[in-house]
Amino acid sequence: MEKIASFTIDHTRLLPGIYVSRKDHIGNEVITTFDLRMTRPNYEPVMNTAEVHTIEHLGATFLRNHPEFGGKIVYFGPMGCRTGFYLLLAGDYQSRDILQLMIETFEFIRDYKGEVPGACAKDCGNYLDMNLPMANYLGKKYLDVLYHITDEQLNYPA
Repeated sequence: MEKIASFTIDHTRLLPGIYVSRKDHIGNEVITTFDLRMTRPNYEPVMNTAEVHTIEHLGATFLRNHPEFGGKIVYFGPMGCRTGFYLLLAGDYQSRDILQLMIETFEFIRDYKGEVPGACAKDCGNYLDMNLPMANYLGKKYLDVLYHITDEQLNYPA
């Protein structure tokens, strides 16, 4: 079988950042998939499932309610390796185009207090696996990247 594109990226050189992972054409529409890399692969510890799950709930809720991008959100969810998230947007975008959106999203995650949206047995299949304090911490940590992002953190390594 042919290796899929995401496995051709040199993960030993990949830094936390925002990357365009792929662009798919469905009819006349472009779907842009972003790699929101929160930790450095194979270098830093991966995120635990509880905080990943919490970030997923908070991020999806914030993004789908965003006044400008809400109607363009196709998907927001974790990578299997637990080093970041995928964001799929309807439209043809570059990494820098969503930088402000990601800053807003992760400021929301950093600052969120209270009940996590959808964190109850009726709404979620594993509602007990949540860790809001760690999600707040990881949101702050990723914001440190986003506030000072470089071109190297917006484009996959060659």
